Amino acid sequence: MSYTRVFIHYVWATKRRKPILILPYRKLLFDHIRENALLKDIYLDRINGYTDHVHCLVWLNARQSLDKTAQLLKGESAYWFNHHSELNMPRLEWQDNYFAVSVSLSMLETVRRYIDNQETHHQQKTFAREYEELMKQYLITKDLENSLAHFNLKTRR
Repeated sequence: MSYTRVFIHYVWATKRRKPILILPYRKLLFDHIRENALLKDIYLDRINGYTDHVHCLVWLNARQSLDKTAQLLKGESAYWFNHHSELNMPRLEWQDNYFAVSVSLSMLETVRRYIDNQETHHQQKTFAREYEELMKQYLITKDLENSLAHFNLKTRR
């Protein structure tokens, strides 16, 4: 048996950054994503977000790929949301792409706090600014403008 300790911080947005994930629907969606992750043998350490995006901290096992895990979490959650009749909300669609970076054990608690405090965080900072800062922090500079455009975000420049 292989042993791994690979933590991934995922971020993905609603299509065209529509602010669909309002309370209490956001909480219901996140609870469902947690339940679905358990069924799919995905260890979801944290999940939170705001009206137009989601942050997840996942511990990948040796059989899981970065992309397949994102697909399982994103795709099934949109399907559930759109077929949950009592939500009576606009259709949820996710952007095709996502942001994912590895998290070292030394930064684990920092990332957990960051994810846990998304609501407070976004009272002071837009998702556009947050995304740009994440890209710079993790030195993902190639095609920054294209990446921001994909998420329908504009830079401060």
